[in-house]
Amino acid sequence: MSTLAVSVVTPEGPILEDNFDMVVCKAESGEIGILPKHIPLVSPLQISIARLKKGSDTQVVAISGGFMEVQPDKVTILAQSAETADHIDILRAKQAKERAEKRLQDKSDTIDRFRAEHALKRAINRLEIAKS
Repeated sequence: MSTLAVSVVTPEGPILEDNFDMVVCKAESGEIGILPKHIPLVSPLQISIARLKKGSDTQVVAISGGFMEVQPDKVTILAQSAETADHIDILRAKQAKERAEKRLQDKSDTIDRFRAEHALKRAINRLEIAKS
């Protein structure tokens, strides 16, 4: 069976590079599964968990948005930030979630609600992946 060369890259450098049987990401238009020989595609990604499947194993990566470029034999995920479960600081993620929730509860006009909602989504995503 053929595989996909997968690279997850952030501005700081590569997070993960390996071969997988399937890649599942949440695109802006919905969840998308990529198998070898997929047609070329570029898609924006939501804050979500990328699932990388190899045989019966699944590796997960917390993605903070970005883009996915698909070629028939290669998938590149370009993200502002990405973390595997073993690199997530759970205490820091919980604190970020609490800060974002407090900001969203604040009714003043000085709060950037979009940024607070984005921070909350990122923190929840990181905590979700840390559980796996």
